[in-house]
Amino acid sequence: MQPEMDDLDRAVINRLQAGFPVCDRPFASVAEGIGLSEDELIARVAGLLERGILTRFGPLYNADRMGGAFTLAALSVAAPDVNRVTAILDALPEVAHNYEREHPWNLWFVLATDSPDGIGKTIARIEAETGHPVLNLPKEREYFVELKLGA
Repeated sequence: MQPEMDDLDRAVINRLQAGFPVCDRPFASVAEGIGLSEDELIARVAGLLERGILTRFGPLYNADRMGGAFTLAALSVAAPDVNRVTAILDALPEVAHNYEREHPWNLWFVLATDSPDGIGKTIARIEAETGHPVLNLPKEREYFVELKLGA
């Protein structure tokens, strides 16, 4: 069952996807545009996170430009072993997020490290801890899609 959202939740999500200002009081700036107080907007975002409607609220960084690295990766894991392997991925700070797919490579995840050699080291660690080979799918070219999902 999907968590419930009201029209104000939708307005907050849609507005936040349009960008977050860099200023002394960004929540106040955004709140004014949707008819809320700063405190009401902060509480609304906290509620969306608590209810699982939003899983994350924060900036996106370009790891490459900061000297780090990231990659998309996948594992092929038999159903009885998925929970064990997912717990290993969840415990690694380098794993930004992971999800299960209906595909022979059924566990997909994003690795983010503070240096390019960290990717290989983390993949080796995952392979050692899970007993499964990692399919590494590094970025070949970057595209800016500006994905915005209407709430």
